[in-house]
Amino acid sequence: MIFDLVALLCTGVFAGAAIYVTLVEHPARVECGTALAVAQFRPSYRRAAVMQATLAAAGCLAAIGAWAHGRGAVVLVAGLLLGALIPLTLAVIRPTTERLLDPALGPDSAEAAALLARWGDLHAVRSVAGGIAFVLLGLDLIRAL
Repeated sequence: MIFDLVALLCTGVFAGAAIYVTLVEHPARVECGTALAVAQFRPSYRRAAVMQATLAAAGCLAAIGAWAHGRGAVVLVAGLLLGALIPLTLAVIRPTTERLLDPALGPDSAEAAALLARWGDLHAVRSVAGGIAFVLLGLDLIRAL
């Protein structure tokens, strides 16, 4: 049961943070103008990346542990969905992120505005997937009680 709870906790915090960034933080930063959005994105991303990667890895491993200890396929699927966000982030979102972090990027340029919009759209995928994983784990845990 401990693996289930750790998986649910990590996935819930991951999903909550991702959804907050998608619905609140990123739109607010963009609303302040491109130059300010780029300036705020850099330290915010640096701090959030460590937290989100740790939560995704821990939640994935805990879900796999729960599955290995007899939990059903739903727990495994939710854990793998959460874990899949790590390579998705590295392969798909990272090029946009790295360009936004590049000091050579003109902070008030049309390219910066386009990159911010693209990053927001890509990050929304993480929010939805994290939310689905959380709901799957939560419903499965409720069913088991």
